[in-house]
Amino acid sequence: MAPTDETGQAALHTSTPGTPPPAGPPADPVAGPGSRMPRWLPRAMVLALALVAVFQLGSWAFHQLTGLLINVLIAFFLALAVEPAVSWMAARGVRRGLGTFLVFLTVLIAAAGFVTLLGSMLAGQIIKIVEDFPDYLDSVINWVNTHFHTELRRVDIQEGLLRSDWLRNYVQNSATGVLDVSAQVLGGLFQLLTVALFSFYFAADGPRLRRTICSVLPPARQAEVLRAWEIAVNKTGGYLYSRGLMALVSGLAHYVLLEILEVPYAPVLAVWVGLVSQFIPTIGTYLAGALPMLIAFAVDPWYALWVLVFVVIYQQFENYVLQPKLTSKTVDIHPAVAFGSVVAGTALLGAVGALIAIPAIATLQAFLGAYVKRYDVTDDPRVHGHRSSGRGPGLITRTRRLWIRRPGAPGARGEGTGAG
Repeated sequence: MAPTDETGQAALHTSTPGTPPPAGPPADPVAGPGSRMPRWLPRAMVLALALVAVFQLGSWAFHQLTGLLINVLIAFFLALAVEPAVSWMAARGVRRGLGTFLVFLTVLIAAAGFVTLLGSMLAGQIIKIVEDFPDYLDSVINWVNTHFHTELRRVDIQEGLLRSDWLRNYVQNSATGVLDVSAQVLGGLFQLLTVALFSFYFAADGPRLRRTICSVLPPARQAEVLRAWEIAVNKTGGYLYSRGLMALVSGLAHYVLLEILEVPYAPVLAVWVGLVSQFIPTIGTYLAGALPMLIAFAVDPWYALWVLVFVVIYQQFENYVLQPKLTSKTVDIHPAVAFGSVVAGTALLGAVGALIAIPAIATLQAFLGAYVKRYDVTDDPRVHGHRSSGRGPGLITRTRRLWIRRPGAPGARGEGTGAG
C-alpha cells in the first residue's frame, strides 16, 4: 500500500538527521507563570474562615452568657448603692467584708419581714374577700336589676360561670403549669443568690478591684477611671437617697388616708405603696395603688374610689412639686430623658434595665459633662421663647384694639366726639 503524501512528508521530516523535532502546539497565552494562585490567597481564605468561626463562637457564647452578664450588671449597681455605707463603716475601723455582711444582713431582714407581713395580710384579706364575695355579688345584681329593670339571679350567673369554657381551660392550664411555676421559682432563687454573691464581692473588694483595673492603665487613664467610679457611686447613692425620701413621704401620705378610712393593715399598705411606687419606674404608682384599693373595696366599695382619686392627685403632686425639689440635688435628669432612659432600658434588659436606667444615665451625664465645653448663650429673643417686638403688636394687643374700635364701644364714641 503506497504511503500517502502526509505520511511520506512526516517520515521525511522524522528521518532527516540533524533537524530539530517539530514544535508542539502553541502555548496558551492565559496559562503562564503569572496565572498561578498567589501564595497569600490560601492564607487569606483560612484567616477569613477563622474570623467567621471566632465571630460565630463569640456570638453563641454571648447569647449563652446573657443571663450571667445581666446578673453581674445588677450586682455591680447594687455594690455601688451600698458602697457609701460600707465605706462609712470601714472608715470607723470595721473591716470591709464584715461591714458589707452587716449591710446585706440588715437589708435581708427588712425585706424578709416586709414580705412576711405583706403575705399574711394578703392571705387574710383574700380569704375575707372570697367569703364576702356572694354579698358583693348580690348587691351588684340588685343595683343592676333596679336601674336597668332586669331579672338577674346569682344562681344563674354562678351556673353560667361554672359551665363556661373559659373557666375549664383556665383550670387545665393552671394544673399543667404547676411544674413550670416551680421551675421559675427555683430559677429566681438561684438568680437572686448569684446577684447577692457578686454584689457582696464587688462591695467588699471594691478597692482591690479598682487597683486591679488601674494597674493595666496609664496614669492619665487611671484618674479618669477613678473619677468615673466616684461619679457612679455618688449618682447611684443619690438616686437611692432621693427615692427613699420620696418613698417615705408617699408612705406617710397614704398611711394618713388609710387610717382616716379605717382600712386594716394601714402601716403595711403604706410601706408597700412607698416602695413599689418609687422603685418600679413609670407604672409603679398604679401598681402600688391597686393593693390598697383592693383592701379598701373589702371594707367599702366607695373607699376604693377615694383611694383611686387620692393616688391620682398625689402622683401629680409628686411629679411636679416633690420630685423636682428632691432630685435637683441628687440625680438632676430632665423628666423626658428619665422616661426615655426607662423605656430604652426596658427594651434592652426588661425590668432590670428599667431599674438601672436612671442611675446609669445620670452617671453618664455627669461624666460627660466634664468634657463638654459650654459657651454663653446669645441674647437673641428667639432663645428666650418670644419674638422681637419690632415685628408689630401681638395677637392679644390687636384683638384689644379691634374690640375698642367696634361700633358702640365707649372708646369708639369718645374718639368720634373728639373728632367732631
